[in-house]
Amino acid sequence: MASSSVHKRRLRSGTVERIEADPDHHLAGPFRPQTPFETEFPPNSSVPYFAKTRSNGVAHVVPAGAWQNITSLQWIVVPASSLKMLLTVVVLWANWEILAPYVAKGLKNPFEPMLFLSHPIITSSSGEVRYHKGYLDLVFVAFHIIVWSFVRQAITLWICQPLGRWFGIKKEAKLDRFGEQGYAVAYFAFTGFWGLRIMSQLPTWFYRTEHFWIDYPHWDMPPELKRFYLMQSSYWCQQLLVMLLGLEKPRKDYNELVAHHVVTLWLIGWSYLINMTRIGNSVYVSMDIPDAFLAFSKLLNYIQWKRAKVISFVVFLCIWTYFRHYLNLVMLWSIWTEFDLIPETAKRWSPKDGVWLTWWMKYQIFTPVLLLQFLNLFWYYLVLRIAVRAVSGTEVDDDRSEDEGDDEPEADEKED
Repeated sequence: MASSSVHKRRLRSGTVERIEADPDHHLAGPFRPQTPFETEFPPNSSVPYFAKTRSNGVAHVVPAGAWQNITSLQWIVVPASSLKMLLTVVVLWANWEILAPYVAKGLKNPFEPMLFLSHPIITSSSGEVRYHKGYLDLVFVAFHIIVWSFVRQAITLWICQPLGRWFGIKKEAKLDRFGEQGYAVAYFAFTGFWGLRIMSQLPTWFYRTEHFWIDYPHWDMPPELKRFYLMQSSYWCQQLLVMLLGLEKPRKDYNELVAHHVVTLWLIGWSYLINMTRIGNSVYVSMDIPDAFLAFSKLLNYIQWKRAKVISFVVFLCIWTYFRHYLNLVMLWSIWTEFDLIPETAKRWSPKDGVWLTWWMKYQIFTPVLLLQFLNLFWYYLVLRIAVRAVSGTEVDDDRSEDEGDDEPEADEKED
């Protein structure tokens, strides 16, 4: 029995050590020691992973026409393809707006739900417009999956990768990771502070959790809150599509990232459906702000600004602890203890009345938030090990010649 226990501990320890030594792990990998900038690597074609084929070790771009771009999902990772699709919709919408009054007066523009919010309601005599949910929201989300595909790849390929070369990064796979983290900084900083701005206009500012439940259902949303929710939904759908369809070079921590994306979409979908967008906004803020600081710390490690990366990592660790754990636990406590603040008339399952919170829904809300906390605790453990290793002066051996899991065997051989 004792030997079995020891064996299990060794397996767990070995798993953690493999994660820490894995250059492709999304959290631990970027904090490993970096290849010196003067190291030379064979040139490689900077094309998306899915578009590469190999002939005698040489990468080639797979040619594709307009229809093939759509059916092969090339638009998800090739910004020129997604931009064409976006401009096509905008031009069609504009033509309808210009021509419809003359040829189809009174007929609603079919392209409008892709670009603008649907399902408005008038809630006061002053004409304040608010919104409820509806099926056309799915059209908005679908279109904005294309929007985020373009924005992501445009920032990664046209801004961050050239910036990485300017900082002296030469290896193509490392430039890819640098671009991903640059985009993560831009996205999560934007959505984190956008979410804070929206929260400041709600009774839930700053994590006044009793207002998650008081006056439920919160079915009529300010336009900014609805747009924020749908934009976030489209972002996470786009991220999950890229991973599930294998449109990028796969990571070794694929399963935990897929689990994170699935739980996130579970939270988004259910909270939107059951009119719990206030708690959804609070979860978003608690996740996005620390993610921005995490990605920024990774960037500093990639460009080897040693003093700056230490300061950034300490700041990140404090922010992660507060937002990802303390505030997450505050929300879990609220779900468990304040659920009964819901008005008695709303404690029933009646979708036609916009109320969904019968007694068992308490556990349906609690479960995905708890699962996120478990994932966060696992990653927090890895972060703390990185911090301890940094304080003790212990570093993983520099194996960066095989870092980032590049596909070129000649470049990946470890130099003596």
